[in-house]
Amino acid sequence: MKDKSVALVLFSGGQDSTTCLAWALERFERVETVGFDYGQRHRVELECRQEVLSRIENIKSEWSDKLGDDHMLDLSVLGAISDTALTSDTEIKMLESGLPNTFVPGRNIVFLTMASALAYRRGLGTIVLGVCETDYSGYPDCRDDTMKSVQVALNLGMEARFNIVTPLMWLDKAETWELSKRIGGWELNELIIEHSHTCYKGNRTKRHVWGYGCGECPSCKMRRTGFIDSSLAKH
Repeated sequence: MKDKSVALVLFSGGQDSTTCLAWALERFERVETVGFDYGQRHRVELECRQEVLSRIENIKSEWSDKLGDDHMLDLSVLGAISDTALTSDTEIKMLESGLPNTFVPGRNIVFLTMASALAYRRGLGTIVLGVCETDYSGYPDCRDDTMKSVQVALNLGMEARFNIVTPLMWLDKAETWELSKRIGGWELNELIIEHSHTCYKGNRTKRHVWGYGCGECPSCKMRRTGFIDSSLAKH
């Protein structure tokens, strides 16, 4: 039996996964986290995730008691078999297929498979991740249909009853900023701005009002636009 009161959050250290972690800490009795090293170009996010984890429990006293073990899984093989702008130092551009070359084929499916195997061993019934179909880069493995299909396959294949939860699925980036504000106030948003990482190029030298990043990659543009469109820009 898997405990639905305990959640495993796929936590990269970015804005979306930090928001999902806070969301889970508000709702579950205990929350564990899992990250993946897959040879990502912006591997600075692996350092940022540790910083966020060390600070987020201070936002609310009850979060400190709920935040459980963190797990890091080596998925370098995913980067080795990929030829993308997210796993190599190449120009970010759109492909003839209509997908950006930052798309890592199978990434979220592999992430969920490994996370569910970990959740199975630890008896965790809920898996939370920050994919979004409303305001995203066109990745097919971020769609709601994909998540539902993967959930069915994992539950059948493991004879389990995992519940895959996607709190941001139908939110745009401005609404994601607003959600984090409702959950943890300005303190959570300040943590996201200062310590989370989203930039595909791994840039931590340029500080903008919405956080660090090159300001030009698709991920930075979405984060910036969402911030400007949210009430936080007036803070």
